[in-house]
Order: sequence, then structure tokens, then C-alpha cells
Amino acid sequence: AIGEEGLSLGVDVVLGPGVNIKRGPRCGRNFEYFSEDPYLAGQMGAAWVAGAESTGIGTSLKHFAANNQEYKRFNGNSQMDERTLREIYLPAFETTVKNAQPATVMCAYPALNGVHCSDNKMLLNDILRGEWGFKGLVVTDWGALCDRVRAMEAGCDLSMPGGSDYMEDRVAAAVREGKLPESAVDTCAERVIRLALKSAALQKGLPFDPNAHHALAQQVAESGAVLLKNEDGILPLKAGDIVLVGDMAKNVRYQGSGSSHINPTRLTSLCDALPDAPYVACCDGKGNVSEASLREAAEAARSAKIAVVCAGLPDIYESEGFDRDNLRMSEGHLRMIDAVANANPNTVVVLFCGSVVELPWIDKVKAILYMGLPGQAGGQAAANLLTGKATPSGKLTETWPLRLEDAPSFGTFGKKYTHYSEGIYVGYRYYDRAGTGVRFPFGYGLSYTSFSYSDLNVSGKTVSATITNTGSLPGAEVVQLYVVPPAGGLHRPARELKGFARVFLQPGENKMVSFMLDDRSFSVWNG
Repeated sequence: AIGEEGLSLGVDVVLGPGVNIKRGPRCGRNFEYFSEDPYLAGQMGAAWVAGAESTGIGTSLKHFAANNQEYKRFNGNSQMDERTLREIYLPAFETTVKNAQPATVMCAYPALNGVHCSDNKMLLNDILRGEWGFKGLVVTDWGALCDRVRAMEAGCDLSMPGGSDYMEDRVAAAVREGKLPESAVDTCAERVIRLALKSAALQKGLPFDPNAHHALAQQVAESGAVLLKNEDGILPLKAGDIVLVGDMAKNVRYQGSGSSHINPTRLTSLCDALPDAPYVACCDGKGNVSEASLREAAEAARSAKIAVVCAGLPDIYESEGFDRDNLRMSEGHLRMIDAVANANPNTVVVLFCGSVVELPWIDKVKAILYMGLPGQAGGQAAANLLTGKATPSGKLTETWPLRLEDAPSFGTFGKKYTHYSEGIYVGYRYYDRAGTGVRFPFGYGLSYTSFSYSDLNVSGKTVSATITNTGSLPGAEVVQLYVVPPAGGLHRPARELKGFARVFLQPGENKMVSFMLDDRSFSVWNG
């Protein structure tokens, strides 16, 4: 769908997907990235590229590599040992390149171990092209070119934004003086020309079906939403009156800010999807409240059987270009939830935010439905999930810590020279090994139905199990396969995700799910 819409607008290359690891929960672009887990990020990245490029359009796998914070991103320095690089920060790129061959790879702003990514021959030539077999073009992030001579030698083909003569004179001088082989310039030029010719041949300007794409957006939002809490089975909502509280019920937060910002073909809010439900804004778009608005929300909550509060992170809280200072929601949203929950014990919170938030109010509400940033049909998806027309089945792709200070990167995040001192122990790899309690673990997500696992079988490198829907509603289960290391040898995480499969089952139905592992599923980097 993204490919079709890009081509309709004359786009040659879509600037995505971003497969950077969610090293810390404060990163301002975590809403764009897939996971704290490199296996999951790689599988999602490869599927994203294959789907988009099936239309003929190009993609740009980004940001290569170790671009895990926004602070000082233009001139920062990500410093880590090779095992950490190879096991955590490169595999998502490797999987996507090997399985889907994106048209372009976008090099990142910061330096990696002292060498800017645009100039990093080990990264762009030796690993990307030599080890992984990448066939496409390397493009810089916008303004990310450091030294044009070293960049051409490293295999960085295209500096963006285009039209700049930055250091062209030095390149020419380096060729004349024999310091830069002319063949290096020719090779970069050839890759640019090849992409230009391929793009020129694409059929652009063709219409797409906006209704079908909107329906797909709804399906994605329904499938990805995560039910975090459902005390007393309050969800799905039974017949009866509800009240919607919060500006986000009417002005849904459906996307992040920065260069990922798009214009939807249409936009559906929760108020649009539930037109008969009374609505109280309580807060404005920035999360501000007043004593009068809090009283109005509390009165409305008292008069309803169930109060549904829409809250999360307003636009100004997460975006490209800056990181968050903390994991707190806006003070206004916190006061709004407290006011409604104090007035009505049957309060449900629908969270619209692109990354982790602290939940000091969790014990005051009956249910929490995490929508993330759900796209243009997010309001309809939320309505369907709340009312049981759809069953939640999403799982968290990152750990939610109890507090920011528990995050393994807490002491080193947000520095110009960022020492990845936690090494391979990122996300659940750290929390599992350290035994640190979390709010919600990686892979967590509730359902309106229940599932049982049986007939586990391991035969060589094939693992299978039978999954049965033991509840009363149809629903999907995301089956997750982890490997546990043997005793001895190199230190390793307590478990690592190496497979996942989504299976949809009617009540009483069962299906066998199989996983095929390979040597890489058990590998560690040791030189």
C-alpha cells in the first residue's frame, strides 16, 4: 500500500523502514522503529521492504548504523565492542538486506567507534556489500555527509539533499593527486545512474484505491493494538452507556512528528466511530486542563456506567530531532485520568503514544488498551477493539520498565560520546538476566479469549506445538519461540527470540505451528 501511494505521487524511493534498535525508551524516534530485539526488527524490516518494493518503488533502509538517540545525532559518536555491534545493532539490517535487497541503504548521522557512518569503509563496503551482498545504492541521511573523499572511498554513493557541491573540489584534487582512485568515483556514479534509470522506468501517477488502503490501515491497527490490562473482564464493553473523555478521542494522535509526517487520505477518530457516545474534551491538544474541565469530566464519568479516557503523549512530547527527558505523560493527562477514575471505578484508558510511558494510575483503572500511533483508521480500530468487534492480539515489541532509572542505558543515554556499556544486554536481555522487575515484559499482550499450548515437539532444528483457542471468542495468538543458552561458554542472555508466528483460531479450534531454526539461531559473535 505504501508503495502504491508513493508511486501515485511520483515518488521513486520511500525513505523507510527504520530498523534501529530501541536501545533506550527515551529515544525521540522510537515510534518509527520496530523493536528492542534485532530478530524481530529484521523480520519486520524485510517484510516491509519486500512488500513496498513489490510495486517497483525503491525503499531506503535506515539509519545505518547505531543511530539510537536524537541528541547530538549530527556529530555524536556511538562506541561499542564488536560483539555488541554484531549481535544487537547490525542483525536487523543484515536480515533485511539478505532477504529483501532494498534499493538503497541510508547511512546514519553519527560516528561509529570514531568514524562517521558516511565515511566508514568497514560498515559500507566490507560488511554491507562484502559480507551481506548488498547490490544497491548507499544514500546519506539529509546532511549526513562528513568527508566526501573518504565517503566515496567507503562506497557512499549519493549525498542528500541533492545539488550540493560540498567538497567536490577536494574530490577532484584527490583524484588528480592519486589519493582517490577514479574508479571509486565511477563506481558511485554508476550506482546512482542505475537507480535513476530504474526509477525513470516506473509507472507513476497511477491511482490507488483509498478505501481499500483505509480498510488495510484499520486491520493493521486492530492487529497491532496491545491489551495491557482488563480487570474483571470489563472489556469488551457490554451494552450500556459510556462516555468518552479526552481531546484524543476527537483529535486522534495517529502519527509521529518529524520527517515521517504524512497527510492521510482520510482520518477516523474514536468519536467518529462511536457517534452516539457523549464526549467531554477535558484537555486541549497539548494536554492542558483546568479545574473547570476536570470537574466537567468527573461529572460526566459519574453519570456513565463506563468512562473511556483517551490519553497518551501529545505531538510535542515525541518527535524526530529530540529525545524525551523522562517517561512521564503530560501533567494534564495524569490529572484527567485521576479525576475520571476517582469519579467512576469502571474507567478504561486508551493510550495513544509511540513509545513507553510510566503508569502511576494503573491501579486506579480497570483496563488499558495501548493503540500506539495507530494510523488514519486508528479511531475505528479502537472502537472495534473496545466493543469486541475485534479481539486484541498485539504483543509488546519492547519492555516497559517500572521506572526510567531501571533501563540499562539510563546512565549513558543522551551523551555526545555514547558508550554502549550495557553491551548485548538491551531490553529484555538485560531485565531477564538482572532479574529486574518490569511493568510489562517484552512479548506481553492480553486477549478476550484464551489459548493453550500442547504437543511441543523438537526434531533437529524444527520446533512445533499445537495451539488451541480455549475461550469463547475468535482471536489470534502470537506464538513466540525463544532459545536458552547451554551452561558454560561466552556469557549470553537468559533467552533470545528466534521465531514468532501469528495464528487465528475460532473457539475450540486448534492448529499446529512450526518453526525452522538454523545455525544463526544459536550463534554468538566471537571474532
